[in-house]
Amino acid sequence: MNTAEIVTLYEYNYWATQRILRAARGLTETEFLAPTALSWGSVRDVLAHTLSAEWIWRTRCQEGRSPAALLDPAEFPTLDALVERWTVEEQAMRAYVASLDSATLAQPIAYRSTGGRSLSNTLWHILVHVVNHGTQHRAEVAHVLTSYGHSPGDIDMILFARELDAGQPV
Repeated sequence: MNTAEIVTLYEYNYWATQRILRAARGLTETEFLAPTALSWGSVRDVLAHTLSAEWIWRTRCQEGRSPAALLDPAEFPTLDALVERWTVEEQAMRAYVASLDSATLAQPIAYRSTGGRSLSNTLWHILVHVVNHGTQHRAEVAHVLTSYGHSPGDIDMILFARELDAGQPV
């Protein structure tokens, strides 16, 4: 895995996330916070979990710190609060992945799980995991958004790649 490939995956990651967040703007506060059958509860809670995962993995990899807990969804009472925090995290992650080289991407990263267990994984595996994890949860949220009449449209990577290949803004 090289830097350009990782950067492209993160470009896709944030392209797809932005589609979800734009569609979520159509939700009422009740819909945003309502319990669902999703893996982490409400739309807000799933989005907060996805943001938390990005933050916690970047913190582990970039700063060598292993936070003991995910972010609390209650920190994000509104979509605007979530988007504000995600914008900061996106900027930090984009800068981090752009700074990496192939040798660094191949290195193991030691960290502690939120449960305190010592673990180690290759950096590029972790970074791909974060994108894949986001894909899972965006798909869940997209299903609920669509059921509320606010479909984000297709969020497939191939659509992003077609825009990228055509030189269209992504």
